[in-house]
Amino acid sequence: MTQRDWRAGELRFLLVALIVAVASLSAVGFFVDRMRAGLSRDAHQLLGADLLISADQRIAPDWRAEAERRHLTLADTVVFPSMAIAGDGDNARSQLASLKAVTPSYPLRGNLTVSDAPGGADETTRQTPAPGTVWLDVNMLTALNVNVGDPLKLGDSTFKIAKVLVIEPDRGSGFINFAPRVMLSMADLASTNLIQDGSRVTYRLLLAGAGQQIQNFQKWVESDIARENIKGVRIEGLENGRPEMRATLDRGEQFLSLVGLLSALLAAVAVAMAARRFMLRHLDACAMLRCLGMTQNQVTQLYLLEFLLIGVAGSIIGVLLGFGAHFMLLELLGKFISSDLPAASAIPALQGLVTGILLLVGFALPPILQLRNVPHNRVIRREQDAPQAMVLLTYILGTLTFIGLLLWQAGDLKLGLLTALGFLGGFGLFALLGWLALKASRHVRGLSRHPSWRFALTALQRRPVATVVQIVALSLGLMALLLLTVIRGDLIGAWQQATPVDAPNRFVINIQDDQRAEISQRLQGIGIARPELSPMIRGRLTQVNGKPITADTYPEDKAKRLVDREFNLSTMQQVPPQNTVTAGRWFDDTQPAASVEEGLAKTLNLKLGDRLQFDIAGQLVSAPITSIRKLEWGSMRVNFFVILNPALMKDMPQTWITAFNLPDAHAAFGNQLTRDFPNLTVVDIGSVIKQIQSVINQVVAAVEFLFLFTLVSGALVLYAALVGSQDERTREAGLLRALGATRKQLSQSQWIEFGLIGSLAGFLAASGAAAIGWALAQYVFSFTWTFSPLVWLAGMAIGAACTFAGGWIGLRNVLNQPPLQTLREA
Repeated sequence: MTQRDWRAGELRFLLVALIVAVASLSAVGFFVDRMRAGLSRDAHQLLGADLLISADQRIAPDWRAEAERRHLTLADTVVFPSMAIAGDGDNARSQLASLKAVTPSYPLRGNLTVSDAPGGADETTRQTPAPGTVWLDVNMLTALNVNVGDPLKLGDSTFKIAKVLVIEPDRGSGFINFAPRVMLSMADLASTNLIQDGSRVTYRLLLAGAGQQIQNFQKWVESDIARENIKGVRIEGLENGRPEMRATLDRGEQFLSLVGLLSALLAAVAVAMAARRFMLRHLDACAMLRCLGMTQNQVTQLYLLEFLLIGVAGSIIGVLLGFGAHFMLLELLGKFISSDLPAASAIPALQGLVTGILLLVGFALPPILQLRNVPHNRVIRREQDAPQAMVLLTYILGTLTFIGLLLWQAGDLKLGLLTALGFLGGFGLFALLGWLALKASRHVRGLSRHPSWRFALTALQRRPVATVVQIVALSLGLMALLLLTVIRGDLIGAWQQATPVDAPNRFVINIQDDQRAEISQRLQGIGIARPELSPMIRGRLTQVNGKPITADTYPEDKAKRLVDREFNLSTMQQVPPQNTVTAGRWFDDTQPAASVEEGLAKTLNLKLGDRLQFDIAGQLVSAPITSIRKLEWGSMRVNFFVILNPALMKDMPQTWITAFNLPDAHAAFGNQLTRDFPNLTVVDIGSVIKQIQSVINQVVAAVEFLFLFTLVSGALVLYAALVGSQDERTREAGLLRALGATRKQLSQSQWIEFGLIGSLAGFLAASGAAAIGWALAQYVFSFTWTFSPLVWLAGMAIGAACTFAGGWIGLRNVLNQPPLQTLREA
């Protein structure tokens, strides 16, 4: 039977649908697998390691020994502030520097970027400063008015400036890193005699290794810290060390998962349409087999084995094609991504194989069971009973299989459920609206007496089930394609705006009240149109709801660190940009009120109505929490954990802080500020911005090119939806021509029918895509969403164009069959 169906072309469409489905999913899977591994690896470069242990004292020797025993790679850094001196005698110039001594193995992840002179060509290197030399960032060179090759004195030793330090992967934005950087070899640190009792030194142990090895070692260290009650130690990983990069990576994975989900959706629809067409073309053959003595169980076994053969073959071929296709994608993305991505794991291949079988089980089993119930008298009467309860049950099982497939492909419960429910809801709603549209079409049949118009509307009403199936399939396919075209562009645009290219790359802190006007004027002078200076108030949290708060109040280390230091508080009338109130309401300044960032509220177990008390320079301030805010950490703007209402804070001592994007043409502006206002601290986070933007651009490029794979699946869905009624259309055309209809009238009737179905499907698809896009932006990606009427116009135009194209490709031979042949076959 399989050989005969193959020769007759019955299985080719199903096999092609399955191959394209599995190939697209596998290509996405292989690429996403490697991309995620590469993104995670690149993101770890921002730590310089897979795990970072920071301490106020030297790292315990037994920790180092345990790491070596576990075959982890180690590197050390020592960071502390100190004075750097250039010149001699009366020409001596000094500058506070952030010194960083490193071992030769530093960094474990990522690379250092250096140059031979300020503004010179950048060079990526795995080397560190040689003994007797130092590397300085450009701000330090400018502040001391020195060049590469000049001497620099640190403590009791003098070093030669060998390189300009452009990027160090693990610099971060802590206060110890605000001063310009000077990097030296760890072997030279002792000779400087700079580390004395009471020095503010941070010792860091960097570790790298396999994921499970790192996790196990982290658990071991954490248990040792808890057992020995060790203080002053912080363990940083990608999850807790770099919130702005973690947010960027999470969104990147969500975008890639969304592409995989839509590919899975189109694959399911294509296979379902192909299986339904297979069932319709086998009704007569199945009835004949039943008349020749084959039982229902034998019919079921026959087609199950046939589909199993096709499923295994199609899945294997699809996985192989997907594996090859992902190399083509990598080639296309060569200028956007690293060429040394980690090798793909076996998981995408396994997912592809299992997906192919699940698609057949979920969407081919119901048609097979319908073949099981074909009556004997089908041979002489073209009738078929409605699906029985068991068949309806298999459709429910198929739906559950589809939901499980989406959840598996997403790897994100929220994203998977939202997409699955959106498309299942769309399926039911599209079916209902399509049926109502058919009912309403009866009233517009008389608008024109043209035969083609009447033929078209009569054909739609004559086969309501097939028409509704076509509308639903086209709507679902177009909805997925619209999500990947129009809606995708809006989602990506909103994501890029979360960390825009012109995001602030400089922070200026400790601005005094009498300096605000001068600094604002200077910022305007370099092109900053509206400088935003925010008040910053240092305060320590002392009570919550009247209960004293200390580090011992909370068991978690993160909470202990938060309450053990002063908070950066602020006060303002309006909700800051990139902040969203998620609970409560913003204060009206008539009474004491506090707005708390949701991450801080979760860490300290704070909720609306809790009364906070802060000690601000000896003055106690108390206010209830009236709102919870969500921050966009990737925006790199000035953000505050707690904002208090202005009336409450008007008499509190405060300084000011601002963030702005400094163009390259004004690179020396920060040094000019610090020379004219020695109390200011200018923080350069340009390298962090560049790294975040690099990751965003990498993922955006991936999404753009992955769209090509889903286009193939989408085109297959559109084709299947139209050719599913090819046999019935051929019989109808033959009968109508025998009754006197001309070929031109029937051709015009088909085009009108295609136009009506395509326009309606496009309108429904645009509505569904807009609704799902809004839900994704609101509940998954946390973006601001705006509806565009162009989506509906585009949907209707694309729907009509697709049905015209698919109709011409799939149904161009419908009118070529002679009426006499049609009557004989009927």
